[in-house]
Amino acid sequence: MQKVLIWIVSFIITLSTAYYQRITGPTYPINDKITFNNTEIKYTLARSHGGFENHEVILETENKNLDINLYWKALNSPEDWHKVKFEYKEGKYIGILPNPKVLAAKLEYYVEISNQSETIKLPQDKDFIIIRFKGDVPLWALIPHVIVMFGAMLLATRTGIEALLKRNNVNKLTYWTIGFLLIGGFILGPLVQKFAFDAYWTGFPFGYDLTDNKTLLALIGWLIALFMIKKNYKPNLGVILASIIMLVIFLIPHSLLGSEADYQEINKQQTERSIEN
Repeated sequence: MQKVLIWIVSFIITLSTAYYQRITGPTYPINDKITFNNTEIKYTLARSHGGFENHEVILETENKNLDINLYWKALNSPEDWHKVKFEYKEGKYIGILPNPKVLAAKLEYYVEISNQSETIKLPQDKDFIIIRFKGDVPLWALIPHVIVMFGAMLLATRTGIEALLKRNNVNKLTYWTIGFLLIGGFILGPLVQKFAFDAYWTGFPFGYDLTDNKTLLALIGWLIALFMIKKNYKPNLGVILASIIMLVIFLIPHSLLGSEADYQEINKQQTERSIEN
């Protein structure tokens, strides 16, 4: 009975951590609604786009008489804002955000809604939204990666509780944790990143990608814990610390300080396509 309870507690902790990481990440969309001109407007401002098609910014409302414009430019670029007018179709205003077709490209954008007497801006609490473009990641690669990484986090929590209670399965659970972390973070993770950003690994020593680096740090923590188990030197303490380290670093929002293309490359691609057209 105690074993089942430990698994339940571990699952709740892991699920809560994963949810927090997701909603606080820089790619989590803004879903909200406002009332403007006595009309409700529902909208989603995405912060991530997969694939090479253009991105549609959609606002839902029954009011057909609004003037809505989308403004965008490459992140950190000194260029002027580009303006795109929304078109109304079947209860929706649709604005087209052009795909830079550069992996890891980031664009700044915002929306202005106007009538004859008033103008409001979306988002309302900041100057603009940042959206990152990536390649299309197939589900056969993405789903196993997500499942195995969740399993690694679950096992890390479960192993930490096992060590805290000084139970007998710490050794075996440590091996399972390391195994899941290796498969999810160092085999499936790079595969997903290759599809998304055409690079297997952009953390240390090749770059500063925080997701890669925190995965590496988690593995180092668990390898140290395993070493302490093998040397029989405060094994439970080592496992507890490794579990805490992994919990803390995975509370850091996913994709924070992730891959990012230089705005000059984005502008170059835009110019080349303009010439071709």
